[in-house]
This record gives sequence, structure tokens and C-alpha cells, in this order.
Amino acid sequence: MGVLGAHSPRQGELSILEGPLSALSQLRQETWMLISTPPRRRQKAQQLVQSILVKGSQLDRGFQFWFKSLAIYSSYKVCQLRAAMTRDLAEKDRLWEMQHEVAADNLYNMCVDLGGFFLKSGQFLAKPDMVPAAWVKRLSRLHDQAPATPFSAVKEIVETELGANMNLLFDSFCEEPLGSASIAQVHKAKLPSNGADVAVKVQHPGAYELMMHDLRNHRRFAAFLQKWELPFDLLSVLRELESQVKNEFDFVKEANAMNQIAASLENSTALRFPSHGDNFPKTGSSRRGARTPSPVIVPRSFPGMISRKVLVMEFIDGIQIMRLREEMEKRGIAFEGLAGRQAKRHILKDLTAAYGLMILRDGYFHADPHPGNIFICNGGKVRTQKK
Repeated sequence: MGVLGAHSPRQGELSILEGPLSALSQLRQETWMLISTPPRRRQKAQQLVQSILVKGSQLDRGFQFWFKSLAIYSSYKVCQLRAAMTRDLAEKDRLWEMQHEVAADNLYNMCVDLGGFFLKSGQFLAKPDMVPAAWVKRLSRLHDQAPATPFSAVKEIVETELGANMNLLFDSFCEEPLGSASIAQVHKAKLPSNGADVAVKVQHPGAYELMMHDLRNHRRFAAFLQKWELPFDLLSVLRELESQVKNEFDFVKEANAMNQIAASLENSTALRFPSHGDNFPKTGSSRRGARTPSPVIVPRSFPGMISRKVLVMEFIDGIQIMRLREEMEKRGIAFEGLAGRQAKRHILKDLTAAYGLMILRDGYFHADPHPGNIFICNGGKVRTQKK
């Protein structure tokens, strides 16, 4: 395991700058082409200007990523040296706990500031079996932190993708989004045909290109870590993640998946094992448990209102599972009291039963159950969705 210090740069260390230096070289070439462009080719020159601005933005984004990532990495190396010089085990634990807390804050701020794939990777990392507890606690808040797209752009995307004026498509359309994630944001609207409330998911313009650029930076940093720090195949994980992220930009595929899972849960029963004190139904049950309709619901999409960038689905009101404690306390229910523990136990049972059916019976399941995608509805039903 290498230690940061004064030494001659190795080939592997220089490779981390290849991306930014290559982009800078191309930027210089295109700037010179723009200066030498004759007046009659003004339109092409304008296109080059736009290309330069985009590449300049990407270059700045790349430098921000490397600067912030290497700062976090360096802080861990310093902590490693300090811990190595400390004999007191309790003091070592305190040093590492402080380091994890500070690094978690810095990583969270980087994900929020840069957005794009950084939000997605932050959500991916927020798992207790992968990173320190301090990281999990901080990164788990990233589910709805993406900046929102202005309503004027949302309106243009919806009308272009669905091929009609917004006033014809909806009776009303809330300009303020319900939430915004790394790929899309969701608005509440009302259909003119039956007055039904719907959720309209709209893809952020330029989100795909931004994520692909971010992935390239992730791959370079993963190669650096894999070579010098972690005996783990990070590049294979990123390649798999990249293939999945590409699928998330096709809302037609997502609508088909939603409808398939919704139909599976609606037309089947979930086996719930009664806990101590539950009453057994008098008929239609075995001594082991009672078969009841699955309390986990998935919103369905509306045919004719789906494209690769826009998805109109049923609106099902609920409370984000991360805000369950806050909502229970508003209603005077102690989160750690008897009623609170029973509610949490039933939610866990319902989700476990639904996932058991999806995985073990159907072999087709909701694969992104992070807190931003799980809501508790009135009556205790659980709703899952993709934001």
C-alpha cells in the first residue's frame, strides 16, 4: 500500500492526468481553428464555439472531480500514518471515526455539487456492507438532491416527446417538481379525460452525455485505486453499472418493467407469517400462515403517454420511508414505542414477502430499492417506484 510523499512520478500515477490533458490539447486545437476561420464559414465557427464551451465545462468538471477525490484520498493516507504511529487502540478507533465523518461530508458535498453520475454512485455506495457507517448515514440522503430542470425546458421536452401541446395533454401540471434525481424529475399533473392525478417523469436534458463523461472519470479513478490501494476489481463493477445506467435512460423499458411487476403483485398473494398475537383467519388458511393480497403496489404507466424521455404513471400519494419517523412523531406515535415497532415490522414483512415473490417465483424484480424509491401509503401499503 503506497504512501503519499516526495518521489518521482510513475507511469501509473501520470495516467490519472491523461483525460484532462487530452481534453485541453483538443480544446487548444479547436480554439486555433476558430481564430483562423474565414467569415463565410461563420455557422461552422459558431458550432465550434459551442463545442469549445461544452468541452471547457467538461474539463472544469473533470478537474473538480480529481481535485476533490484526491483530497479525500490524501486525507485517508494522512490518517493511516497517524494511526500507524499511535499505540492506543481506542485512540486509533477515534482517529478513524473522525476521518470517516469528515470524508463522508466531503464526499456528500462533491456528489451534490457535481450531480450527474456522482449522485448515482453515491447512492450505490450507501450500503453498510461496502463502506463505513458514517458514509452510509450521509450518502443515504442523496436520493433527491439533484438540481431541478427549469419548467420551460420540461414543457418543451414533454410536448416534443408526446407530440401535443401541454394544455391538451393535461388539465393541470405542477411546475414545481415533487422530486429530482440524477436522471429525471417528477411532476404531479391531472389528465383531462378522467381527472385522474398522474406522476410525470421527465428526463433532464443532457443527462445522458453528462453521465457518460462522469463514468469516464470514474473509470480512471477506479483504475488508480485498483492499482495502488484496493485488491478488488472495481473496473468490472463500473462496467456492469454503466450497462445498467444506460438502460435507465429508456423510459419505454422502464414502463414495461413497471407494468409487469405491478401485474405480478396484483394478481398474486403474498404469504405472511403471523407474529405473536395475530389472529388466524377462520377459513382459507393453514396453520403456518394466511394468504392475503400483496400490500406492496407499483404504479402503472399510461399507454400512449410514454417515450424514451417522458413517462406518465399513476400518482399514488405516500410518505418517503426516510421520513417515516418524522411523520409518525407528527401523529403522536412513538417511533421506538410498541405501535412504532409493529408498524416497522409489518413494513419489513410486506417488502420481504413481495421481494420473495419477485425473485424466487418470477425471476424479475425491482432492482433499485433505495430509500428514495420506497413510499408508505395511507393504510400502511408500500409503494415502490423509480424517480
